[in-house]
Amino acid sequence: MTSNLATQLREGTSKSHTMAENVSFIKSFLGGVIDRDSYVEMLSKLYFVYEAIEEAMESNKDHEYIKPIYFPELNRTSSLKEDLDFHYGEGWLDNVQLSPATIDYVNRIKQVSKEKPELLVAHAYTRYLGDLSGGQILKKIAQRGMGLEGSKGLAFYEFDKVNDESQFKVDYKAALDSLPIKGDEAPRMVAEANVAFTLNMNIFSELEFSLTKVVLGKLRSFVNSTQNLFLELKKN
Repeated sequence: MTSNLATQLREGTSKSHTMAENVSFIKSFLGGVIDRDSYVEMLSKLYFVYEAIEEAMESNKDHEYIKPIYFPELNRTSSLKEDLDFHYGEGWLDNVQLSPATIDYVNRIKQVSKEKPELLVAHAYTRYLGDLSGGQILKKIAQRGMGLEGSKGLAFYEFDKVNDESQFKVDYKAALDSLPIKGDEAPRMVAEANVAFTLNMNIFSELEFSLTKVVLGKLRSFVNSTQNLFLELKKN
């Protein structure tokens, strides 16, 4: 008997999904307006999120709810490190500081891993199915927006160990539906998936603030250079 958990998660997070897509940073990204510094900052935040998720999944891989959806081939930590080495240079990890939203997200994953590991299903679903669904489209947007060549700096979107991403999504959803859901566990997983969306949106909101600072800085620089040019012309 199937639990239809995949459908319950999709339908139960539809509003959160729409809200996440309408965060200004994401709307700008999808529209091809990408500030490289803000983009790389996003990667650095996600590095710690995925590191926490993947350590939690590894620790609980024999749990009855985690085992069916334990797919190390989806892991993103190493690909994010590869991208960050490319953008920041090696040794970046020694200098990076976790933002408040990143700390909240990581702490939530660690708490769930320790106290209610079955809810890790919601966090894995929220991140990995989203990555599989939009990875190639987002890669092309990022590549074009930052003028990158090939896949350098874009390893995050590459699932080299997955032969057929569309089929893998089907198999992943089937694995979700095979979980031995009991009592009110499905609604609790849906609720946790909404928590995961909120934690993601908090990270994007921080990036929106960073992007605004960058835009204002560039605007001030433009205004100052224009004023200086005007003064030079006036002198002449």
